[in-house]
Amino acid sequence: MQRKTLIRLLSVLLFIVSFSAIAQDEHAMEVKEIAPGEKGDKTKKEEIKEFINHHLLDSHDFNLFGSTDEVTGETHHYGFPLPVIFWDKGLHTFMSSEFHHGESVVESNGNFYKLYHSKIYKTNADGTINYDAEHGDHPTNEKILLDFSITKSVIMMLVVGLMLIWLFGGLAKSYAKNGSLPKGVGRFFEPIVLYIRDDIAIGNIGEHKYKKYMPFLLTVFFFIWFLNMFGLTPLGVNVTGNIAVTTALAIIVFLITTFTGTKDYWRHIFDPLGDGMPWAGKIIIYIILVPIEILGLFIKPFALLIRLYANMTAGHVVMMSLIGLIFIFKSWIGGPLSFGLTFAISLIELLVALLQAYIFTMLAALYFGFASETHAEHEAHEGEIQHL
Repeated sequence: MQRKTLIRLLSVLLFIVSFSAIAQDEHAMEVKEIAPGEKGDKTKKEEIKEFINHHLLDSHDFNLFGSTDEVTGETHHYGFPLPVIFWDKGLHTFMSSEFHHGESVVESNGNFYKLYHSKIYKTNADGTINYDAEHGDHPTNEKILLDFSITKSVIMMLVVGLMLIWLFGGLAKSYAKNGSLPKGVGRFFEPIVLYIRDDIAIGNIGEHKYKKYMPFLLTVFFFIWFLNMFGLTPLGVNVTGNIAVTTALAIIVFLITTFTGTKDYWRHIFDPLGDGMPWAGKIIIYIILVPIEILGLFIKPFALLIRLYANMTAGHVVMMSLIGLIFIFKSWIGGPLSFGLTFAISLIELLVALLQAYIFTMLAALYFGFASETHAEHEAHEGEIQHL
């Protein structure tokens, strides 16, 4: 009986929220039809979508928060500028404040540049951005390729890097002073370090070869974890949701795997069947099998970068969308429900932030284990599997 009553209540709430959303959507469509295309007459859904896209993109300035004047409609940004450094027939350096959040054109070394969707484009003195006629919103202006600017993602990576040096430098000193016993915050991180060593490194690489991989495994785990946690703070810098960052991490894993691979590892790639059958019988099979093994060298790091990028980006999109529903519903039912869902997803994202760091580190250790495995270890491992 109680279950039926609960279902009815939830159905009524869902109907009310849906009705509120439909009414708001109809009002938004009316606003759009009154003055289509005019700046400042965007629907609430379009504003929320732009805000989410802006949150996901990297930025040349560190914007903490903003406010809009209800009378003039002018948006005020509060934060601090960052250095803009790029190469375009010479070195160009200036502060991002000269762009005025993409509203102004910057003249440097006789050329004109404009910031559009976090990308720097070469333009004329009027700041004209030309668009692709087929797609409509794709700029055709020449884009700066060699951009070495200090963006907000770079700032957060530097902050996390310095934090790791300070944190684990202090942990190492406490070990030296207190007879290998941690003090303070080191007591929290010690079990995590031991888990990475015993269960991830030794478990996947082996007791005799894990030590040379431990510095990277520890660094990448805490680096990704701390960046993910910072992304859930009010600063909201989505560093691991930047595919360039995840690609760089995956390339490092690929290089370590490639240059530390043993001869047995490379033999398994180019001669996966081993001495089980003569070459005359393997040639036909290897026409298909060897290219697949070579392709696997690149698929593994690609899976690493896509998994981390997609999961973190999806989490940010879901949370920002749920927050946006509060402004769409504008009701005493839809607002609390959206807030409750956002709070629940935020708790889940705390777990996902740690889980993604763990998965990246675990898979990296697994790839390192494959690369460092010898023929004798491979046979012993197969014997253990057959025994099971």
